Amino acid sequence: MIQISFILNGKKVKLETDENRRLIDILREDFSLTGTKEGCSIGECGACTIIMNKLAVNSCLVLAGQLIDSEILTIEGVSENGKLNVLQENFLKYGAVQCGYCTPGMIMSIYALLLKNNNPADEEIKEAIAGNLCRCTGYKQIIDAARATADTDMITDLSQ
Repeated sequence: MIQISFILNGKKVKLETDENRRLIDILREDFSLTGTKEGCSIGECGACTIIMNKLAVNSCLVLAGQLIDSEILTIEGVSENGKLNVLQENFLKYGAVQCGYCTPGMIMSIYALLLKNNNPADEEIKEAIAGNLCRCTGYKQIIDAARATADTDMITDLSQ
């Protein structure tokens, strides 16, 4: 067992856990943050994407020992004061949400991109979501939602 502390959605948290537990399990079981979905469990589908230290990562591949002093942002942390973020609103507006299973991971991948570059080209958006699989939308609506959000100054770095 190890004692870890890290920032989760803007709040410092501490946890005693097995060092080999996966982040996705910690989020869902210890913090009841069930917006992060588990798909393939091997880092191939992107359903479990979160932002760790400002980078989009698959939470099924992150072990508890890697969390020490890190900064984690989940889909629950993207909303602002209980209100959907503009990216989330644009996912609804542009029909980028169908079955919804990939949606949290897609949003987190695009959010991470927009934190680095608030006006990406379509190719950069496609590259950012290349690790996220969607079986429903065909990706056009997702790219449209990302493009509509780009350059709006509405993506906030919640870690500051």
